[in-house]
Amino acid sequence: MSGGQQPGATPQPGSAEFDAAEAAGLGGVSWADDTGGAGDGPNGFGAGSGPADDGDPGVSGPASGGDDLSGPDGVEMTVEDLLRDLERVTAERDQYLDASRRIQAEFENYRKAVAKREVEARERANESLVNEILPVLDACDGALASGATDVEPVRASLFDALVKQGLDRIDDAEAPFDPERHDAVMHEPAETSDGPVVAQVLRAGYSWKGRVVRPAMVKVRG
Repeated sequence: MSGGQQPGATPQPGSAEFDAAEAAGLGGVSWADDTGGAGDGPNGFGAGSGPADDGDPGVSGPASGGDDLSGPDGVEMTVEDLLRDLERVTAERDQYLDASRRIQAEFENYRKAVAKREVEARERANESLVNEILPVLDACDGALASGATDVEPVRASLFDALVKQGLDRIDDAEAPFDPERHDAVMHEPAETSDGPVVAQVLRAGYSWKGRVVRPAMVKVRG
């Protein structure tokens, strides 16, 4: 550096610094002075400075907190609006719950009705089978009445098996006459004024699980 040249000052033409800058290819570079003029720092800004804040209102930080609430569509909602929505949702929930309970109760009733119909269908099928077997029992009874005792074991085995499944014999002589259990085909006068009674069982009747499948053919007295 030549004598008298201030540090940081622009080299003057003809000076040793200027000649050195020319030799280094920096002759076109503007040198900043101590006043911080143009070329002081990158991009033409002064040292330590940057782009000035132009106060653009489009760039801002997060909005300050407040009591206002926004819904899904961006509309502000008040506490009263939220309470009304809560009441509406609660009412809809109760309606759906009641509907679900009604459907469940109806399904349970339907299931019980179907199960009952299935049981009744099986019982009717069994009654049909019993009606087919009753003539066999009648034939055995006729054979026994004629003195053919050798059929007794067969009849007893068949009758006992049916009794275990729900068969009941109706042959109650001297019992009060019941039109649901007895079929009166003959009458005889009574010695007393009591109600009609079964004087004689002409053919046994049968019931299946409490329901009469064939009434007894009887002779009634009175």
